[in-house]
Amino acid sequence: MSFVTRFAPSPTGYLHLGHAFSALTAFDAAQTAGGRFVLRIEDIDQGRSRPEFEAVIFEDLAWLGISWEEPVRRQSEHMADYEGALQSLIERQLVYRCFRTRKEIAEAIASAPHGEAEEAFRGEAIPPDEEAAKLKAGEAFAWRLSLKKARAALGPAYFALMFEDETGPVRAEPGRHGDVVLARKDFGTSYHLASVWDDALHGVTHVIRGEDLREAAHLHVLLQKLLELPQPAYRHHRLILGEDGKRLAKRDQAATLKTLREGGKTPADVRGMIGL
Repeated sequence: MSFVTRFAPSPTGYLHLGHAFSALTAFDAAQTAGGRFVLRIEDIDQGRSRPEFEAVIFEDLAWLGISWEEPVRRQSEHMADYEGALQSLIERQLVYRCFRTRKEIAEAIASAPHGEAEEAFRGEAIPPDEEAAKLKAGEAFAWRLSLKKARAALGPAYFALMFEDETGPVRAEPGRHGDVVLARKDFGTSYHLASVWDDALHGVTHVIRGEDLREAAHLHVLLQKLLELPQPAYRHHRLILGEDGKRLAKRDQAATLKTLREGGKTPADVRGMIGL
């Protein structure tokens, strides 16, 4: 079986040592397996994405010795793909319009019966006439995946959902995410929907990413099943922490690859700093 993996940064800031660890871990795995390495730019957040950050991503990765297939896919250029995937779920009535505000959702979770307070939000479609009135009034809404409808559509297969990670086979528990948002009125996709679609498009066989995204696998395998997409294996690696013991963030300028390379560090220095 061919080995295909990817690195999918968002151009909302400069890459840091944590990104270097993730990119190099995936690239090294592809090299070892004689497989393919794909670079994807996840720039669906147009409010925060910047061309200058994207340009530096390419510079940083090339400096590290990483090469990738061309052309690079920019998600913002393919919104119609994700909207098409969403439309297929709409037609099967697996998603619904949710007009509740964040405050209303927080109140609903807080008022849930004992034992359900920690669960993510679960709602349901409102009556058609009420929905029509809200749409006519131009109210904002989110397209939420209905776990109830997903369970009904898949039947026993819902409870048999599994995925493979570095620990072995794992039983998927999509319910821990609740009725997750897949798109909004003025924004045609979410990270979850775009990510699983593009992984399938590129034939990704192994998703290699930080352990902070481990929980996402429980939801992603459900979306893959509903959209009839192939399911990759997952590998979640350790996170690179700052001196304060917290996960690095893009605001940590001292740890950005741009700062390090401009300060005279070498790719070998970076590998040593992150334990590779």
